[in-house]
Amino acid sequence: MILNPRASAQRAQVEDLVKDIQQLSQEIGHKDLAATVGELRNRMGEPYMFVIVGEVKAGKSSFVNALLQAGREIAPVAPQPMTDTIQQILYGETEEVIVVNPFLKKVLLPVEILKDIAVVDTPGTNSIVEQHQEITERFVPAADLVIFVFEAKNPYRQSAWDFFEFIHAEWHKKIIFVLQQKDLMSAEDLAVNVQGLYTHAQKKGLQEPQIFTVSAKAELDGQYDQSGFSTVRDYIRTHVTGGRGAAMKLKNNIQTSRQILDRIRTDLDTRAEQFRADTIFRKDISETLDHQERKSQHQAGILIENLMNGYDKITRNVGSELSSGLSFPNMLKRSFVGIFSKQASIGEWLEDLGKKLELNLNAELKHKLQEGVVDLADSVQQMAKMIDLKIRSSNTVITSDSYIFEDIADKRSTVLRELQDAFSRFISRSENFSDTKIFPEDARVSPNIAAGSGAAIIGIVLAAVTNVTVLDVTGGVLSAVGILFAGITAGVQRRKIVQGYEAEIASGRARMLEALEEKLKGYIHAIKGRIGENFKDLDALLGNEALQIEHFDARYAAISDRLSSVDQEVIVSP
Repeated sequence: MILNPRASAQRAQVEDLVKDIQQLSQEIGHKDLAATVGELRNRMGEPYMFVIVGEVKAGKSSFVNALLQAGREIAPVAPQPMTDTIQQILYGETEEVIVVNPFLKKVLLPVEILKDIAVVDTPGTNSIVEQHQEITERFVPAADLVIFVFEAKNPYRQSAWDFFEFIHAEWHKKIIFVLQQKDLMSAEDLAVNVQGLYTHAQKKGLQEPQIFTVSAKAELDGQYDQSGFSTVRDYIRTHVTGGRGAAMKLKNNIQTSRQILDRIRTDLDTRAEQFRADTIFRKDISETLDHQERKSQHQAGILIENLMNGYDKITRNVGSELSSGLSFPNMLKRSFVGIFSKQASIGEWLEDLGKKLELNLNAELKHKLQEGVVDLADSVQQMAKMIDLKIRSSNTVITSDSYIFEDIADKRSTVLRELQDAFSRFISRSENFSDTKIFPEDARVSPNIAAGSGAAIIGIVLAAVTNVTVLDVTGGVLSAVGILFAGITAGVQRRKIVQGYEAEIASGRARMLEALEEKLKGYIHAIKGRIGENFKDLDALLGNEALQIEHFDARYAAISDRLSSVDQEVIVSP
C-alpha cells in the first residue's frame, strides 16, 4: 500500500506502540499475548486482511476462488474436505507457494485485487485441530475483516457460532456473513434464512449484521447477474479499494491494540487484587503476632506477679517472726533457756527460721509455677498455631493456570507452599523453642527437654527456665540470710538485724523480678521473632510485587495515553 506522508507517520506511531505493547506483554510474562501482538506487528504492513471462516463444506474455498477472479482454482475444492491447512493468499509478481509449516502456507499470486486485500482461508471450524486453532487464533487478532461463510440451507452450524463468539467476545472484530450456495434454494426459503441469520446474529451481540447471499458456482460459470458477488465487491470497493483501506486497517490495528491493552488492564487489576489480598494477609499475620505476643506477655506478667506475691508473703511472714523473736523479752528468755538447753538457743532458733524460710519459699513458688506455667505455655503455643492456621487459609485470587501472569502465580504459589512446609517444620522442632540462642546461659535446661518436640515443649521450657531462675535467686537470698543469721549475737541491735534481713529480701526480690521479666518476656519476644523470620521470602515477594505493579501501571498508562492520541489523529474518510 502506498501511503501519504501523514498516514505513514501515523502508521509508524502505531507500529511503535504495538512494539511497546509486545514488550509490556513479555515483561509481564504473558507469552501467548506477546505472540499475538507479534503477529499483529508482522502483519501491519500487509494489505487489508480478510479471514474466511466457516464449517467444512460450507463453500468457503469456492467463495475464495470466485471472489479473486483468478480464472482458475486457487483454494482446492473437492467432494471431501480439502483445506487441511491455513492458506494466506497474498499478491506476488509471480505465483509461488511458501510452506511455513505443516499447517500454514502462503500463496503468492499476480491477481490485481490482492494488491489491496489479503485473504486467509482457514480449515472448517468443525475440523480445526489444535495446531489449526493456534494458528487461526494468531491470524484473527490481526484480521481487518472476518467473513463467516455458511451454507445457505443451514446458517446455524454450532462450531461456526462457537468460533464467532470467540472472535466477537475476545477481539470485537468487524464481521460480515455470507450465505453460500444460494442457487440450491428458492428465493422464498433463502429470504427466511437471511432473516433467521440476522435475528440469530443480533442475539449473539451484533447490532446490525451485514449479510450477503452468493453463488460461487454462478460466478464461476459467468452468471454474474445471478451470483451476488457484485454486492460483495461493492462492499470491498467501498471499504477497502476505494481509498479507505489503509486508514481502516490503521484504525483496526489501533482497535486491536486497545483490546489487548484492555486485557492487560483487566489482568493487572487481578494482579493488584492478589497483591492487596496478600498484603492484607501479611498485615493480619503481623497483627496476630503482635496480639498473641501481648496476650502472652500479659500471661507472663500474671505468672511473675503471682511468683512475687508468693515471695513477698513468705518473706514477710518470716520477717515478722524474726522481728518478734528478736524482742528483748524473747531474746532474754532464749539466752536464759539456752544455758540449760542447746535446742532453745538463739543460734538454733535462727537456723530453724532459715530452714523454714527455705522450705516455705520453695513450696510457695513451686505451687505458683505449676499454676501459671500452663496458661503461659498455652498462650505462647497459640501464637504458633494461629499463624499456622492463617497460612493454610490464605486467599488466592490468581492461580498457576491463569490466562496471564503465570510466572508470578507460580512464584507466589511456591513461596506460600514453602512457607507452609517451613512453618510446619518450624513448629515441630524443639530447638526453635529452646536452644541456647534464646537462653545462652541456661544450656543446662536442654537435656531436660531432649525428648520433646516443637511447640509441645514450650511448657517444659518455661517451667524449667522459670524454676532455674527462681532457684538461682532464692538460693542466693537464702545464703545471704543464712550468713546474716549466723553472725547474730545477743548483743546485736534488733533494728539493725531486721533491716539487714529486709535489705537482703528486697535485693533478692528485685533480682528475681528482673530475671523473670528478662527470661519470660524475652523468651516470648524471641519466639515471635523466630516465627516472623519464616515470612522473609513472602516479604521479599511482596516488596518486588509492589515495585512491579507500580512499573506496569505506569507503562500501561503511558501506552494508553499515546494510543488514544494517535486514534484521534487517524480519520477514516466517509
